[in-house]
Amino acid sequence: MTLQTPSPLVQVIPETAPFSEEQRSWLNGFFAGLLSLDNAGVTALSPAENAAVMGGAEDDGAPWHDPAMEIAERQKLAEGRPLPRKLYAAMAQQDCGQCGYICETYSSAIASGAEGRLNLCAPGGKETLRAVKALMEEGGSAAAAAPAEVAAPAAPAGPAGRSRENPALATFLSRRKLNGAGSEKETWHVEFDLNECGLDYVVGDAFGIAAQNDPRLVDAVIALLGARPDADVAGKSLRQALIADRALGSAPDALFQLISYVTGGETRAKARRLAAGEDPDGDLDRLDVLGALHKFGGARLSAEAFVEALDPLQPRLYSISSSHNATPGRISLTVDAVRYAIGSRPRWGVASTFLAERVAPGEKVPVYVQRAHGFGLPENPQTPVIMCGPGTGVAPFRAFLHDRRATKAPGKNWLFFGHQRRTSDFFYEDELDAMKAEGLLTNLTLAWSRDGAEKIYVQDRMRERGAELYAWLEQGAHFYVCGDAKRMAKDVERAMIDLVAEQGRKSTEDAVIYVTELKKAGRYQADVY
Repeated sequence: MTLQTPSPLVQVIPETAPFSEEQRSWLNGFFAGLLSLDNAGVTALSPAENAAVMGGAEDDGAPWHDPAMEIAERQKLAEGRPLPRKLYAAMAQQDCGQCGYICETYSSAIASGAEGRLNLCAPGGKETLRAVKALMEEGGSAAAAAPAEVAAPAAPAGPAGRSRENPALATFLSRRKLNGAGSEKETWHVEFDLNECGLDYVVGDAFGIAAQNDPRLVDAVIALLGARPDADVAGKSLRQALIADRALGSAPDALFQLISYVTGGETRAKARRLAAGEDPDGDLDRLDVLGALHKFGGARLSAEAFVEALDPLQPRLYSISSSHNATPGRISLTVDAVRYAIGSRPRWGVASTFLAERVAPGEKVPVYVQRAHGFGLPENPQTPVIMCGPGTGVAPFRAFLHDRRATKAPGKNWLFFGHQRRTSDFFYEDELDAMKAEGLLTNLTLAWSRDGAEKIYVQDRMRERGAELYAWLEQGAHFYVCGDAKRMAKDVERAMIDLVAEQGRKSTEDAVIYVTELKKAGRYQADVY
C-alpha cells in the first residue's frame, strides 16, 4: 500500500444539513480526520489545502503557518482575525499530529467547544497553552472556563492503535546503536513487532509511543514531596501514577498555583508570579517538577492534589523508518536519546531514554499509528523524489527507499544526508551504499559538519548541486525535508529559493513564488519537529 497525495476533502456533511458553509467545511474536515484512522483511504488536508477550501474569513492563506516563526510574530499576523484563526496562530505550526489533530483543526475544535483540552500542543508547551487560555478568555467562549485537564467530549475511539485515545499493545523487539566510536550523539535503531496487534501503516506516517517516566526521577519527586510511594491516588499508587500518567517535565502553572494556596508571604507571592508566567528569580527555565518541589521545599502538598496539578503524560511521536510493504508486521524508528544537564542536575527525554534503555525486549508498549498529513510518496511511482534528512531526519526517507524498492517503483531517488562525522555518524551506511550500488539511489549526497575546518551542511550541498536539483524539479520531482523546524528546515528552504533563482534565472520574488507553488501542489513537503 502506498501513500496517496492529499485527496479532495471528503464530503461527509451534506449541503442540505442545517449548517453554514464555514461550519460544514470544518465538520467535513473533522470527520475526514476521524475516518482516516481506519486506513479507509481518506487523507487529511495539508494546511495550504485547508486554507483553500475553508472559504470566507478563513480563506486567508494562514501567513503565520511557519514553525520557524516566533509565537509573538505569528499572533501579530493573526490580529483582527476570527478566534479560530488567532488560536491557530498560537499553535506550534508543526502539524505533528501529537494532539490528535493538525494545528488548524485543533484550533477550530477548541473555538467551537468540541475540544475542552487546551494543553495538547506538546511542541508549543506552556507558551501555546498560555496564549490559548488568554484568547479563550478574551473571546468570551464558554470553553474558556474549562481547565486544561477537562476531558474532551466522548468521541468514537476507532480501532485500537489508530488514535492516541485508543492505543494498541505492540511488542518491543530490539535496539541497535547507530553511532560509532567518537560520536557526540546517541542514536538508536528501534524495532517493534506489530503482528499481535495487527497494525499496519504507510511510509510517511508517525508512530506514537506511550512512554513511562524514569523511576529514578519519580522516586526523587516522591522523596521531595514527602509522601508514601504507595499512597492511593484515584485507585493507583502514587508511584505508579507518576511513572505512567503524569508529566514531570516543565512545572505546570497549576502546580505553582497549588503551592501558592498552601504557603504564605513571599513564597506565596513568588508562586503566584510563576503561575502567571513571570520569572521572579530568573530560574523558570530550570523549574521542572522536581526543581519546583526543591525551590518550594516548605510547601506541604497532599499526594492527590499534587498529582491533579500535573499535566497528563503525553505520548511521543516518531517518524517511521521502515516500510510495511518491505517488512510487514514490523516497524522501526530512528531515535536520538536526549540527555543534557542544567546546572548539576542531569535531564533526559522521557520517550527517547525509555526506548534507549528502559523498555526490555518482549515488553508490551501502548502505541498507535498517526496518519500523515500531506507527507508521503507521490501517487505516481515514476515521479522522481529528492529527500533531505540530516541526522534522525533520515528516518522517513529510509522508509521511502525501502518502500520504493519493495514496490519496484521506477522513479529516480536522491538523498541528501548529513551529520557531524562520517566515521561515527553515517547512519545506515551499509544499506545506503548498497542502494546506491544497485541503482535504487540515483544520487547519495553527503555533508559532514565536523570533519574539516569548514562546516558543511545539507543546504550547502544543495547549492553545490543546484543545476541538477533544479533540473529534477523541472522534470516533476517531489522534494522532501525532515528535521529541525527552527533552523535546518528554514535553511534548506532558503537554499532552495536561492538555487531556483540562480538556475531558473528568476528574481528572488519569483523564486519564492516557485517554491510556494511547489508546496501548494504537494511537491514540497516537510516533516519537522
